[in-house]
Amino acid sequence: MANALEVRDLRVSVGDTEILKGLDLIIPFGEIHAIMGPNGSGKSTLCHVLTGKSGYETSGSASLDGTSLLDKEVDERSRLGLMQAFQYPVEVPGVELETLALEAAEERQIPDAEAKIEGAAERFGVEAFLHRGVNHDLSGGEKKRSEIFQIAVLDPKVALLDEIDSGLDIDAVRRVAGAVETMRSPKMGVLMITHYSRILEHVTPDRVHVMIDGRIVESGGPELAGELEDGGYEGLKKRLGISVAPARPAAKSASEFFTDTPFDV
Repeated sequence: MANALEVRDLRVSVGDTEILKGLDLIIPFGEIHAIMGPNGSGKSTLCHVLTGKSGYETSGSASLDGTSLLDKEVDERSRLGLMQAFQYPVEVPGVELETLALEAAEERQIPDAEAKIEGAAERFGVEAFLHRGVNHDLSGGEKKRSEIFQIAVLDPKVALLDEIDSGLDIDAVRRVAGAVETMRSPKMGVLMITHYSRILEHVTPDRVHVMIDGRIVESGGPELAGELEDGGYEGLKKRLGISVAPARPAAKSASEFFTDTPFDV
């Protein structure tokens, strides 16, 4: 059986700057994997490349359920079962959340879409948002719950959660983490990117990976997040005997992603 997501020797550059430097990652179906790392280490770039953002030069391979991704257009990757929850979800005034979810579910040929939307809305507490514009006038935590709701409705094979805890207070982190746990499925693999171990107090990942300077330098169980909490990335680098170049600026936000990425849906 193929893995949900399999990345082999992935190298990504922008001009003369190499960002990802031979990254390997395997996420089996049914597992949640967390990637942690300092700013500029390449975490969001990995998400952007997997989902088809333009402007990168790539080599190596990435596959979803055995099907190659890197040669596919953005909409093709989505139809194959890839979905991303953004660090900064965009607002789409004038397009109701229920309409977006229903049309996307019909495109994905999700059976009993209306009933599934109703059930997921209740489960993730977004009933009040269904007839609002997508993410319009929502708090940070509400936007993140809306993203999780959309993933639950659409049943992707791989869900990429790019800093799903970013900008949330303690209570919102707990609610979003509970939503992620509820989303576990033997038919889906989840890649969760985060800076902090606090969300991992409420989500138990099957594996934790640490990315530094475009590479995964260490992998382990949930205890690895505890090590980072205690000693930070500097402590881990010291233990591993590695030194890296200064961190690059963080990757672009979701709004910038949509501005300069062509879609043909």
